[in-house]
Amino acid sequence: MSLTPAFLDELRARTLLSGLIAKTTKLQKAGREFRACCPFHNEKTPSFYVNDDKGFYHCFGCGAHGDAIRWMTDQRGLPFIDAVKELVQAAGMEMPEQDRRSAEKAERAKGLHEAMEDAAKFFIDKLNGIEGAEARAVLKKRGISDETARAFGMGFSPDSRGKLKEALKSYGDPMLVEAGLLISVEKKDPYDRFRGRLMIPIRDVRGRTIAFGGRIIGEGEPKYLNSPETPLFDKGRTLYNLDRAQAAARKTGRIIAVEGYMDVIALAQAGFSEAVAPLGTAMTEHQLERLWRIADIPLLCFDGDSAGQKAALRAAHRAMPMLEPGRSLAFVTLPDGLDPDDLVRAQGPQAFEALLGKARPLVDLLWDSEVAAEPLDTPEQRAGLKRRLGELAGAIGDANVKHEYLAEFRARTDTHFGRGQRNFESPPQRGGAAPIARGKRDKRGNWLPPEPPLTQQTRSLQAGGLDPILAKAVLAGLIRHPAEIARHMEVLGSLRGASGALGKLFEAVVDVALEDRQLDQGKVLTILARSGFDQMASELLRADTLPFSFTRPQAEEKKAREDLNEAIAVMVARPAVDAALAEATAAMLERFDDAAFARQTALLRQRQELETRLANLMLADDENLED
Repeated sequence: MSLTPAFLDELRARTLLSGLIAKTTKLQKAGREFRACCPFHNEKTPSFYVNDDKGFYHCFGCGAHGDAIRWMTDQRGLPFIDAVKELVQAAGMEMPEQDRRSAEKAERAKGLHEAMEDAAKFFIDKLNGIEGAEARAVLKKRGISDETARAFGMGFSPDSRGKLKEALKSYGDPMLVEAGLLISVEKKDPYDRFRGRLMIPIRDVRGRTIAFGGRIIGEGEPKYLNSPETPLFDKGRTLYNLDRAQAAARKTGRIIAVEGYMDVIALAQAGFSEAVAPLGTAMTEHQLERLWRIADIPLLCFDGDSAGQKAALRAAHRAMPMLEPGRSLAFVTLPDGLDPDDLVRAQGPQAFEALLGKARPLVDLLWDSEVAAEPLDTPEQRAGLKRRLGELAGAIGDANVKHEYLAEFRARTDTHFGRGQRNFESPPQRGGAAPIARGKRDKRGNWLPPEPPLTQQTRSLQAGGLDPILAKAVLAGLIRHPAEIARHMEVLGSLRGASGALGKLFEAVVDVALEDRQLDQGKVLTILARSGFDQMASELLRADTLPFSFTRPQAEEKKAREDLNEAIAVMVARPAVDAALAEATAAMLERFDDAAFARQTALLRQRQELETRLANLMLADDENLED
C-alpha cells in the first residue's frame, strides 16, 4: 500500500481524536481540550490532554504524544497498517489502491486541486472585467462590498458553454469533468457547467478550493447550483466557510450554522465571522460532529417559514443519538420572510445578536414540535404524545443524557396536563403501618388509580429497599437545594411508596417541584406543610444528625450540589446491586462453580465501590463540630 501524506492528513481530519480515545479512557472537558489520567503511566492527578482542533494528545507527565494513528499503535498495540485500516473503516474511507494506481490517484488529486484554483482565478478575473458588470451590480444591490467579495474569492462565470473549458484546456476534458467544472453528455463534447452565474468558491478546512456554488444572474432555474460530488468534494462532510470560521469561533466561543452561503457572506460582513452553512443538504451527522469540535452548543439559525422549521427539526432529530453530557444544540428562528442578510441590513447587527441571545435549547424545540403535532384532547392522543417523546429520548446513545430527557419530558407532560399538584396523605401517626397508596381524581371527577412503577429500576428499589439514613439525607439535601429536584425527577418519582413514610415524602418533594419550578427552601417547606409533612421536613433539616455537606446550612453551594448528585446516584444504585448480589449468592449456594463465584465477586466489588463512594461524601468529625 502507498499511503500518501495527503491520504493520512485526510484520515486524521475525519477522525475525532477525543471520541477515539474516550472509547478506552475516561475524559473530562477542560476548556477547549479534554484531560484524563494518563493511560501510558500510573498517576493520580490528570496530566494527559487531548486537543481535537490540533489533532494530538500529550501527557505532561511521561511525554507521550501523538495523533490518532499513534494512539492505535501505542495504546492499542496494533501494527501501523492495521491501525490505519481500522481508522479508515470508522471514517468511511477506502484504503488506497496498489502502489502504481495509488500514485496515479494522488497525482490526479493534485491536478484537480490545481485545476480548481485556476478556475477560481478565472472567475475572479471575469467578475472584475467587462463581462462582470451585471454581476458586480448584483453584489452592490445586495450590499456586498468589494472587500467582502475579495475575502470570499467571489467571481463570475460568463454565459458561455466553452470559455472556462478553453481557459483550462491544458488539464484536458476528462480531468475538468472529474473536477465538476465541465458536464459530459453522451455523444456530445463536454461543456461548461457554470454559465451566467455569480460564483462562490467552496473551500476545505485547509482553505483549498474543492467546489463552487453558483447563483443565477437574473431570471432562471435553478437559482443556486453547486458542484457535483467529486474526489475532492463530499457535500455531506463539508461546511461552507469552515476554514475561516474556525479561528473566529475560538475567539467568540460559538459557531453559527445558517442555511446558505449567501447568508454566511452577509453575516461575515456584518461582523459575524463564525458562521458556516451546509451545501444544499440537510445537516448531516458528519457536519454536526464538525460543529461540536468547535463549540459544545452550536447555534443553528433557520428561516421562520415552514421549510426553515422543518430543516431545524430534521437537524434536531439527527442530533439525538449523538448527544453527550454538555453537548447539545440551540436554535435561532428568524422572523418569517427574513433571512440573515435582510435582517442585518434592515435592523443592523444588533438585531441578529439579540436573536442569538434568545436561542432555544434543543429540548424546547422538540417539546414544542411534538405538542403542536396533533390535538391532545383524548387519552389516546395524550398517550401518543408520551410515546413520541419516549421514542425521541430513546434514540439518545448516552445513558445519562437519555435519563435527563426522559425526566424532563415526563415533568413537562405532567405540568402541561395539569398534574403538577397532588393530594397526599399525612405520614402514619400511630401503629407504624405504611400508608396505602392513594389515587386521585382528574379534572372531570373520574377516579384514577395510583401510577404504577415505570421502570425495572423501580422494581429493584422496591425489592431491595432504600437505605433509610441515606434517603433521609437526600431528602434533606433536596429541601435545602430545591433546584436539584428537577434534574432527578425521573428517579425521585420512581421512589414513591418505596419505603413507607419516606416514599410518600419523596413523592411530595417531586410534586412540589412540578407545582413551582422557581423554588427556594422556604417555599418547599410551606408547600410540604400543606400536605402534612412539616414536622418530618423540619426534622430532616437538623444538621447534627446527617453527616453530609448538602444537609448543612452553611455548606459551599457548588460542593453541596455535587455531593448531593453523587449521593442520589449511590442511593439509586445500591438496592439494585444488593438485590443482584442476593440472587447471585443464592445461585452459588445451589451450584458452586466458577461463573457463579465470579458473578458474586464482581457484585461484591460493586457494592464495596458504592460504599467507598458514600464514605467519601461523609464529613469528618471536626467538620461536623464546626456546624
